[in-house]
Amino acid sequence: MAAADGGEVSAILRDLESLKASKSEIELRISALEARLQEINLQQPNGAVSNGSCAPLPSSVDSGYGHDLSPQMIYRYSRQLLLPSFGVQAQSKLLKSSILVVGAGGLGSPALLYLAACGVGHLGIIDHDVVELNNMHRQIIHTERFIGQPKVRSAAAACRSINSTIQVVEYQEPLRTSNALEIMSKYDIIVDATDNAPSRYMISDCCVVLGKPLVSGAALGFEGQLTVYNYNGGPCYRCLFPTPPPTTACQRCSDSGVLGVVPGIIGCLQALEAIKIAGEVGEPLSGRMLLLDSLSGRIRIVKIRGRSLQCVACGENTTFSKLQFREFDYENFTQSPLTPSPLKLNLLQADSRINTKEYKEKIDDGKAHVLIDVRPEHHFKIVSLPNSLNIPLPSLEARLPEISLALKENEENRGVNSELYVVCRRGNDSQRAVQSLHKLGFTSARDIIGGLEAWARDVDPNFPTY
Repeated sequence: MAAADGGEVSAILRDLESLKASKSEIELRISALEARLQEINLQQPNGAVSNGSCAPLPSSVDSGYGHDLSPQMIYRYSRQLLLPSFGVQAQSKLLKSSILVVGAGGLGSPALLYLAACGVGHLGIIDHDVVELNNMHRQIIHTERFIGQPKVRSAAAACRSINSTIQVVEYQEPLRTSNALEIMSKYDIIVDATDNAPSRYMISDCCVVLGKPLVSGAALGFEGQLTVYNYNGGPCYRCLFPTPPPTTACQRCSDSGVLGVVPGIIGCLQALEAIKIAGEVGEPLSGRMLLLDSLSGRIRIVKIRGRSLQCVACGENTTFSKLQFREFDYENFTQSPLTPSPLKLNLLQADSRINTKEYKEKIDDGKAHVLIDVRPEHHFKIVSLPNSLNIPLPSLEARLPEISLALKENEENRGVNSELYVVCRRGNDSQRAVQSLHKLGFTSARDIIGGLEAWARDVDPNFPTY
């Protein structure tokens, strides 16, 4: 058989890519048509459903077996029905329940999959974000073919694929005080799968105003936690945290990292708590908090303080109303943004800063300089600019002699004065470092605006980001 030439190989590759693209498009159309058919089936005979609303579940029908489960339902949920403490009664309640999951990320992914699989009648998903490649290691509800598409669309398709008999409602928008009351009032139980302080306060306050139980989870690094708020006289989020923690203590996965399986564990447990509440089984984690330390393999359940009579949201003399909720500024209250946009500080004058393109010109012109990278050492090991010196910000003052030596050696080797630049991941810590250096005598130090992310965006598109 004759060997294929380069032209034939190129043609095969083109055809292969074309077929893959067509396959993805067809799969998306199939998912959309199946979802539409499901909506039509659920709407009969109760009429049309407006966008973003919960259609009534089909009326209970006596199957002749002493309950309202059809033969298909019995077979689908048989392993749950076999549990004496769950059985037909809890399954029927679950099928009639409605649960809203706020966030389709690391926590929301497993929570949504298990809630759909276990038979929650109405499942709402709210998220304004799109699927990205760096979501894949933990947000297991999404697949690569949905990269660039809305997370709610991806999550809803996965839920419908695993259980076509439930209703899944998509809200492709951020949850705000302007829409939270309307959306959350349609559901029996709320699952908070967000990762920021203003959202936690807002969701909790809204649950208090509406009288909804809240299943709250969090995961960061190798640790996670879980509790149930505003349930059976238990505390709300404000009862435990009347004053927001400092912004330096409010880390997100995008800043501090997270082992993918950790939010998976907490998300599964969130689904479990929501199912227990909906099915009225077991002992939900109200007044108690589960703490996970994944590295040591330890899980602890600790008692948390009860409902505070002085709580602004749920206390005895509270006047917190729907109107006050709508007007409350949660971003100002927590000093944190609702959206996960990176922090952008502006601490320095223009003459103490240089953009990445200007710095690239310095390199190309062979200008004598020293580049200090003030990221943590484990960040530096991921990726760095050539010839940069890693001195993490906390150790900057203690390592000033190294900076002085680097500048001196550079000047001796090049025979000219050496310039000093500072870089970090996003251009925030580098500004702090330059401020410190100016106070310590290095008055010519300059910050590289936007850090390595700006370098990747504006200078070298192949430079890795994380």
